[in-house]
Amino acid sequence: MTETPTSTPTTGSLRVGVAGMTCASCSARVERTLGRLEGVAEANVNLATEQATVVFDPAKLTPIGVLDAIRDAGYEPVVAESELSVTGMTCAACSARVERALSKVDGVLSASVNLATERATLRYLPDVAPVSRLTEAIRDAGYDVLEQAEQQSRSDAERERREAERIELRRAVIIAAALTVPVFALDMGAMMIPPVGDWLHALVPQQTLAYLFFVLATGVMFGPGLRFFQKGWPALRRGSPDMNSLVMIGTSAAYGYSVVATFTPWLLPAGTVHVYFEAAAVIVTLILLGRYFEAAAKGRTGDAIRALMRLQPRTARVERDGVELEVDVDAVRRGDVVAVRPGERVPVDGVVVAGESYVDESMISGEPIPVAKRAGDPITGGTINTNGSLRFEARAVGADTVLAQIIAMVEAAQGSKLPIQALVDRVVRVFVPVVLAIAALTLVTWLVFGPEPALTFALVNTVAVLIIACPCAMGLATPTSIMVGTGKAAEMGVLFRNGVALQGVGQADVVALDKTGTLTKGRPEVTDVVTADGFDETTLLTLVGAVEADSEHPIAGAIVSAARASRGADALPHVEAFEATPGFGVAGRVDGRSVQVGAGRYLQRLGIDPGRLAGAVARLSDEGKTAVYVAVDGRAAGVIAVADALKPSSAEAVAALHALGKRVAMITGDDARTARAIAAKLGIDDVLAEVLPDGKAEAVRALQASGTKVAFVGDGINDAPALAQADVGLAIGTGTDVAIESADVVLMSGDLRNVPNAIALSRATLANIRQNLFWAFGYNTLLIPVAAGVLYPAFGLLLSPIIAAAAMGLSSVFVVSNALRLRRFRPPMAAEVGSVREAAPQLAVAG
Repeated sequence: MTETPTSTPTTGSLRVGVAGMTCASCSARVERTLGRLEGVAEANVNLATEQATVVFDPAKLTPIGVLDAIRDAGYEPVVAESELSVTGMTCAACSARVERALSKVDGVLSASVNLATERATLRYLPDVAPVSRLTEAIRDAGYDVLEQAEQQSRSDAERERREAERIELRRAVIIAAALTVPVFALDMGAMMIPPVGDWLHALVPQQTLAYLFFVLATGVMFGPGLRFFQKGWPALRRGSPDMNSLVMIGTSAAYGYSVVATFTPWLLPAGTVHVYFEAAAVIVTLILLGRYFEAAAKGRTGDAIRALMRLQPRTARVERDGVELEVDVDAVRRGDVVAVRPGERVPVDGVVVAGESYVDESMISGEPIPVAKRAGDPITGGTINTNGSLRFEARAVGADTVLAQIIAMVEAAQGSKLPIQALVDRVVRVFVPVVLAIAALTLVTWLVFGPEPALTFALVNTVAVLIIACPCAMGLATPTSIMVGTGKAAEMGVLFRNGVALQGVGQADVVALDKTGTLTKGRPEVTDVVTADGFDETTLLTLVGAVEADSEHPIAGAIVSAARASRGADALPHVEAFEATPGFGVAGRVDGRSVQVGAGRYLQRLGIDPGRLAGAVARLSDEGKTAVYVAVDGRAAGVIAVADALKPSSAEAVAALHALGKRVAMITGDDARTARAIAAKLGIDDVLAEVLPDGKAEAVRALQASGTKVAFVGDGINDAPALAQADVGLAIGTGTDVAIESADVVLMSGDLRNVPNAIALSRATLANIRQNLFWAFGYNTLLIPVAAGVLYPAFGLLLSPIIAAAAMGLSSVFVVSNALRLRRFRPPMAAEVGSVREAAPQLAVAG
């Protein structure tokens, strides 16, 4: 067995699951422990996702050092285990070579290779060392992997751990309840119904009942309740008490007092001999029940990630050495030829090399109509091949696929913190010590000033204070809402890089939109065709399209496309005697007719009167369109207008932004007249026109000058500085890689309606977080004093420790359940989910 500290990831970043955290104090302790390590630049521990993200200097710290620190804090890092069947080993030197090769892979914690069984047994961090990298290391060493069994991705390992935890909690609740119900029924039943009490005490002596209660409560305390001691005592001993410590102290006080009252009652003052076995047992049972409900609810917060993961098939059919083999999807290598049959999901990204079919990309693109695929077309993992067989070359596998990059971005956002979380972290850091101080003060106050029996009152109220306090609710308030909110956003085609972006989008005062490619389609199109008497639209477009067919000018390309669409065929008539006059226009003969296309000065030069068409040109120019005259056989035949057409969703999106209370600005290089015409058509408030490509960032700064928070939406390379300058940058996913990389939010489609949808979701998520924090802080602020007995002098009211346990257990359940309401969020506008294939190239930079 080799246990070798591996070299660290070149990224210097590590995400690892942490098992055993039960409250905000737990996550805060792990975060502090990691933050104190030499070489750690940033440590973030998320209670809801139960993950730690560490950014560190690889020269000073290794992943093993991070794992050891998590263990030192009293928790267990989640690692994956796998067995790989290695072929080609013939001696001990071979197995030793494979073992060394695996041990050198970043993220491998231990590697053991057995020559007899030809198996490599591994413990590794799947985020750092995916199975594909392990198999690659074996092949680089000169051997091969025949099959892959028992492989675990990080998500698989964490899902299995969470499920095991939920099952264990259910078992613990059942056992605890079975032991607690008799204690509660006999003790509380006798107390609340006097005739039952008289009958019971006549039948069974009081002391015998006390012994029975002791046996049952002991089973609860040191059976299902042992977990509170196992985690609470080490935390208390280290000087970092957590919720487990509070439960341990509270239940131990009630149980210990009852043991003394049962077996050595003469040690207690007269009138204070009471047993509270039922309180200790019920508290443990109710807290376990609350944790079970919480675990079940937290399991649903990750539904979005699991839905994305289900899009990828587990296996793929790969051609190797002329034979088609079914292998695990992690075994697919770049360059492999993969076969996909009708009805199957595409396993990885690639390019079609043979076959024709239609592929359903709706689960990624949101487009319901299957897309035709033939040789040379790209194909995306997770989509469904509908009717034909395809063979494609794998181009992106493992963590490089579109689907993996999207999952990585969503996970990074779910694990991030909002600025408001810093306040919560500061409160949580001192919360449990403060509660312990309040409990001590409660004990002393009731002993000194309380009525007789003072010891009984002091015990009951101190236990109630310890049990009612709930740091869990505070720790879960923000991260659970972020998890569900970012997951819902991914379903809508909106990818947030981090929690700051999620908060910032909703708080922006002005939404600044780049024009080209954002408000418009980014390519010129024929928008208007005005014909003179004796000409029809199809004829005019056909003649002009034929003349412009060989031109590379964008306007010519738009006219040619419109001509072909008008004819319903790609072929256009042949042009003869073609002539181009720079600065004026072009001319040629088509089907024996003389055709000239150009500006007004071209017709003037040819001596052709435009007649009433001049008015149409003036009107179209005022609308920001480029209009050209067409002359046929010496007379004006019509006008064709070309423009970068507005997206159908732009006007709706601007109206929706106004409805959300946002000002809308447009930044464009167009002249002021054209820009104002477009702005008027869309209802845009502010126009920044004639902005040079490198001046967009300065335009954003101008909008920010008065303290205004600006969200900028763009898609091009020259938008990257503005996206970075804005308080929040939103990139259109169909845009360039550079723009996507510079943005805080990626809209996977070019549909601008996703901008107001993102803002609405941001507001809903922040409102949900505020509700959770109000509940968490309000709950603790109000009920801890009540548990201490502040209402007793005026109203004679005290809080039973049993009620306190029920309230504490339900408080965190309330927070998680409230966060889950975001799953029912309905975006204000129906919009395309977006083309992931086009948005993906830079998505993996998230985090």
